[in-house]
Amino acid sequence: MPYHCGRMVLFLLLLSAAGAGATPESANHCLDCHPYTIDHFAPGHDFARDECGPCHRGDNSITDKAQAHNDLLPFPGLLANASETCGQCHHRQVQEVGRSLMHSGRGMVATTRKVFGESGAAANSATLSQLGDTPADSLLRKLCAGCHLGQPKRTHGSDPTFDRGGGCLACHIDHYPESGHPALTARVGDGRCFGCHSRSGRISLNYVGLAETDAAPGDGASPLLQLEDGRRVQVMPPDLHHRAGMGCTDCHTLAGVMGDGRVYRHQREAVEITCEDCHRNQAAGLTIAAWPERYRNLARRIPFPVDDKHRFPTASRGSPLWHIELTGDGARLYRKDGGGVLPLPRYTGASHPLRKEHRRLACSACHSQWAPQCYGCHSRYDPDGEQWDHTLRRVTPGRWVEARSRVRNGPPPLGVTADDRIEPVVPGMVMTVEHPDWKQPRFVRRFSRLSPHTTGPARSCISCHRSPTALGLGEGKLRRVEGAWRFRPRHPLLQDGLPADAWTDLEGRGGGNADGGVRPFTPREIRRILDVPLPEGSRR
Repeated sequence: MPYHCGRMVLFLLLLSAAGAGATPESANHCLDCHPYTIDHFAPGHDFARDECGPCHRGDNSITDKAQAHNDLLPFPGLLANASETCGQCHHRQVQEVGRSLMHSGRGMVATTRKVFGESGAAANSATLSQLGDTPADSLLRKLCAGCHLGQPKRTHGSDPTFDRGGGCLACHIDHYPESGHPALTARVGDGRCFGCHSRSGRISLNYVGLAETDAAPGDGASPLLQLEDGRRVQVMPPDLHHRAGMGCTDCHTLAGVMGDGRVYRHQREAVEITCEDCHRNQAAGLTIAAWPERYRNLARRIPFPVDDKHRFPTASRGSPLWHIELTGDGARLYRKDGGGVLPLPRYTGASHPLRKEHRRLACSACHSQWAPQCYGCHSRYDPDGEQWDHTLRRVTPGRWVEARSRVRNGPPPLGVTADDRIEPVVPGMVMTVEHPDWKQPRFVRRFSRLSPHTTGPARSCISCHRSPTALGLGEGKLRRVEGAWRFRPRHPLLQDGLPADAWTDLEGRGGGNADGGVRPFTPREIRRILDVPLPEGSRR
């Protein structure tokens, strides 16, 4: 495509400039010591096999090691140098990644500051590169900032459990061969997502059917495993997309992951793909000629024959789904790693007979098999301790100590979004926080929307319409007494008057710290849900 050719010409000009005036005897002496580095280049960068300077800088015309390594970049692609390295050919992508949530962490910063009572206009717009020394920022620096893409990479090698940061290298180097240059690739494996996304919402764990647990061997939980970082996990039902062999990038788009130039505050705003984009959006879409200019370069990756009349479905913000083939009898998804072709089931009225009654429900409200939930967290700041500071890149005084309890992995509660959609929610925190600067600990009960990535068969009628957990009341016993519903909680009440695992109650208390506009069901909505008569055979 013209766009691709233009980038190729630019890079060749850079190579030419880097080697201008070089004699055969002086050309690229890097290979005198590193002869193996010409192997294993991915096809897209194969033209750089014999030239190192445009990416690594230094001076390849000199044989003295110290002089040749002057100004050398051992890790080109860190966001600190990406504009000078990867950005020579991929300028727009580098600019957009710099604005993306994976680098900025805006929502993480704003939410943490709000929970700590440090709200304000500046607090709501700050990024992980603008942290100060307040209690909230201290926690972010010590515990959270390690996952953003701006963190530098200092070692050669890939470790799915511990790898974080590295800018472009975080995703686009999948493995380091024992000899040869690591291949930069657009085929990003799930292992590159795991280091960061196996934390917090635990999406990388959920997807493959693993759930963090505090259970010990012999406690009666499902089979227990241990991750390399020491976390214990139990085996749970995996997402059916994982079972089918799909990877993260088979759903998530370039713009949804790397950014599209816009500044977002929350993940849910940045993510572009929806279930409907594949399962309901199988009508005629865009021809290649109609693709937005920013996506034209992807046309060379289309894995099936096309002509200028072929149409592609699009994601919610217009990204062409170039790996989905629309046919006369449905649609097929070609895995982006080249691993096979899958039929795409179509949403139909026959498969969703109660679609009118359930029109407010997101797909995940019914089809999420389980979600990770923690209903008891305690964090305290120890001024006498020491801990790694991800901003200063060294150990500094002060340590945050975390403890948790009441971990549960099961069907999640449901909540109502600002646009009146019903989606899964999980406790973002039911937490007590202590800091020496405060007169007393802060207690926070806050629930957040989550796409659990545990897609499977739809949950049963009774699992919503008679479940106190699904309604946000917590575990306990629901019963009808003289025409009115009564609830006896299983867990004790906390200082805000709600049970330890609840979000609201039958009188509508709680829910004040909802995140991003999501709220619990109102008492009227709860009664309507509970009063629905269940069909025969649904009481299971």
